[in-house]
Amino acid sequence: MQSSPPGLPQRLRAPEPGWTTRADAVVIGSGIAGLTAALRIRAEDPALSVLVVTKDVLSAGSTQWAQGGIAAALGPGDTPEQHLHDTLVAGAGACDVEAVRALVTEGPAAVHELIALGTRFDHHEGELSLTREGGHLRDRIAHAGGDATGAEIQRALIAAVERDPAIEVIQHALAVDLLLAADGGVAGVTLHVLGEGQRDGVGAVHCRAVVLASGGLGQVFSQSTNPSVSTGDGMALAMRAGATLRDLEFVQFHPTVMYLGPDSQGQQPLISEAVRGEGAFLVDALPEEGGTRFMQGEHQLADLAPRDVVAKAITRRMIETGEPHMWLDARHLGAAFWERRFPTILAVCREHGVDPTTELIPVAPAQHYASGGVATDLHGRSDVPGLYATGEVACSGVHGANRLASNSLLEGLVFSRRIAAVLPGELRPWAEPVPDGRPAGLTAWDRRRALQEVMTSRVGVLRTADGMQEALDRLAALGGAGDEAPGVDGWETTNLLSLSTALAAAALLREETRGSHWREDFPDRDDLRWAGHVDSRLVAGELRQDFVAAPSTDPSALTVENR
Repeated sequence: MQSSPPGLPQRLRAPEPGWTTRADAVVIGSGIAGLTAALRIRAEDPALSVLVVTKDVLSAGSTQWAQGGIAAALGPGDTPEQHLHDTLVAGAGACDVEAVRALVTEGPAAVHELIALGTRFDHHEGELSLTREGGHLRDRIAHAGGDATGAEIQRALIAAVERDPAIEVIQHALAVDLLLAADGGVAGVTLHVLGEGQRDGVGAVHCRAVVLASGGLGQVFSQSTNPSVSTGDGMALAMRAGATLRDLEFVQFHPTVMYLGPDSQGQQPLISEAVRGEGAFLVDALPEEGGTRFMQGEHQLADLAPRDVVAKAITRRMIETGEPHMWLDARHLGAAFWERRFPTILAVCREHGVDPTTELIPVAPAQHYASGGVATDLHGRSDVPGLYATGEVACSGVHGANRLASNSLLEGLVFSRRIAAVLPGELRPWAEPVPDGRPAGLTAWDRRRALQEVMTSRVGVLRTADGMQEALDRLAALGGAGDEAPGVDGWETTNLLSLSTALAAAALLREETRGSHWREDFPDRDDLRWAGHVDSRLVAGELRQDFVAAPSTDPSALTVENR
């Protein structure tokens, strides 16, 4: 067990709730995971009341930014077994095989349900159009609008939610902390709402279950493909309530994010893997400067290797050349193809002064996805009674050490359906929240930039023991806010600081390189010592971490029924 010095807040410093309401189940988050959970809970038991809480507006989460598509064994000759194999290979021995089995066997039906709800995927000659992305050995990525899959899925789900008058929505609401019953289980949640009338400011929702679908923690880092609302609120809330966070060290850095310059901050434009799936390739310099295709020889799939392989290769070549980025060459795809297949990416590139039909795109790795999160079982249950988690906020075991491209939307879809299948039958009885006398904390909002800079430089793509210990020391010095008044900026920064500390400590503990976790001082994968998970818990303000051994996964020895 590894412990850090005490000091992380056990709850956020906030005013007492000024209003209250009730719902059987509260869903926190409005992406594919959250809206699917709400719809399916209502479908399983129409008598239940469901409240969806979203931090911005319904369409503002990470789902709408998903370009490439959603992966499932939908094409001729493809099977769930092949999808399972590809997922396990990408996961680098850290996947939960049964979780992956659930994903790939239930995935095709879940995608067809999206279609039945009104999602308009692209078709070719009457058949669903499927493409390939990194790590997939088959064309199995369904897409919409060329490169606007997430936005189309979000549109269809919002329309379905709006058709159900028993699903209530509160927008512009930050989930602050869980309210706990005497047995330590869920009794409700406090919210901060930027609204009008009776629901404004901090209030409380009393409920019998909470489903976290609040997304990732991208704003821990200076550059991320995640929107600004991705401040890890759900993970931090769960940790303060006593839930286990698992495998936080496995942070995926997308290899091809458009490089906007050394001073760029916040959300960065993603250049989808699907562009490489259609034939684009990486080079280390402009053609007139003798650029070479450096991914050839790095991996059998070359430019379509799993994301960790490509991100590491780009980073190595950047270090070798001293350049701040590499280049993506997609000129040969032609203007007509770009306009039809990737209209959104084309427009974004042109907005930033690059025409990919005639010019190379500058790219560098940036934070993209958190494979770790709230530890759950195969039906989304956390170890806090009544608290479930799905999508990027959760660690279901599907992604292991490195998420396979386009499995993220599918995970949210499948595991939200699995939560809904069990939640109505195991709803907790109504319970009054007990008074919470635990120490409260708040971090000054203006320390966020310093936090992001140390996490990017010391706990980013390249990691060493010295660098991560320096990060932990500097993070510890950022805690505390003095007399600052509670508010959204401070709560978000406190969440980011708690998660940064847990992430850096987990990465320091795992002394190997595996998937998206790359230790320069331990460059090899070590299945004898590190085949398993790093679990993080907050106990009386002290961060405790345990390594839980698990058998390493050999994909060649596993099968899955074709259903």
